[in-house]
Amino acid sequence: MPAFGYTARETGGQIVRATVEAPSRKDAMRVLAARGLQVVDLEENGAAVVRAVGPGNFSVRERLPFLQALADLTTSGMPAGEAVRLLSQRLKAPGLRTLCARLWERLGEGLSLSRAMAVYPAVFDAQTINLIAAGEATGNLKEVLARLIQHFSDQKDLRRRMTAALAYPVFICVVAVGVVLFFIFFLMPRLQTLLASLGGKLPLATRLLVGLSEFLISYGLLVAVALVIGAGLFWQWRRSERGRVATDAWLLRLPLAGAYLTNTTVHNFSETLAVLLENGVTTAEALRMTERTITHRTLRRALSEATDRVLEGEKISVALGRTGYFPDLVLDRLAVGESTGHLAPSLRDIARTYRQELAVQLQAFSTIVSSGVLLFAFSFVAFIAYAIISAVFQVSASFKF
Repeated sequence: MPAFGYTARETGGQIVRATVEAPSRKDAMRVLAARGLQVVDLEENGAAVVRAVGPGNFSVRERLPFLQALADLTTSGMPAGEAVRLLSQRLKAPGLRTLCARLWERLGEGLSLSRAMAVYPAVFDAQTINLIAAGEATGNLKEVLARLIQHFSDQKDLRRRMTAALAYPVFICVVAVGVVLFFIFFLMPRLQTLLASLGGKLPLATRLLVGLSEFLISYGLLVAVALVIGAGLFWQWRRSERGRVATDAWLLRLPLAGAYLTNTTVHNFSETLAVLLENGVTTAEALRMTERTITHRTLRRALSEATDRVLEGEKISVALGRTGYFPDLVLDRLAVGESTGHLAPSLRDIARTYRQELAVQLQAFSTIVSSGVLLFAFSFVAFIAYAIISAVFQVSASFKF
């Protein structure tokens, strides 16, 4: 019987390397899948036979369209495997069609749909894979797909709102910076030449404006390069674990950003935990999986500590209350949901409330930033006008004498 050398990932994430005997490659894949292993590399007699991760630039953008297309076919009664095969032939988008073809290859090697999806972690996160596996095991794949689609659609809608809310402030900032640079680099040098030809002592406001213009013309490029280098170094530091923890803590203390980050985390936590609980994931496992979706390090640590207390027997509402990031009204709603056995619906209601609140916060933030930038631009233009007019009047007065 042929022997296959393999590299695989265990459920906990550890990489193992060993050999397995099987009549064929397909049988070897099935044996390893039955052991709970995610195959990364499989070799027969030292020659590479199959690599679980094939080439292809797949990203998380393919996740929601794939789930929607799969749900459309499975809802009509088609088996999931046959639906994936059909999608690999009928879809128009090249990237999505290639992804379905790769998934069909994995299915043909004996993997279940969830394990085939696990081969592409850049597209499908652990929560999605676990929920699909639960749907396959319980025969509720259609319901799982519907809830996942709703979950990811809500997240996509929230990101769209964020982008729309920030587009106008960004446009205003660009216009304001452009106006300021136009005055400093093009208008002021010409006015300075005119005022110098007239002679006389310039007022303080004009001298400040002229000095700023001369400084930026002489050293503006160096300042810009220094800012770019500084921003790059700061970004590299933030990408480190130590820098990420420090900057996340700073952001949480900012007046507007801190409240927004907290509300975003509460929304994501409530929505993700609701999806997991609705699909039969145990409370302990759902809390751990939800905790890993939180990107903010300070908030993730607080939620991790809350999860530890829940595993020790404390109620979820009490444990989350100790973090200091959940309002009393939210905790009361969670407590009612726990006592009535309707925790998932309570979490859904909380997520819906926070989605509306985040929309209001984004609109308020957009208004504040836009107004602040416009005020700064108008103030700077008014200062320039005052500096020019005062210089003209002072030079004219000197001619009279």
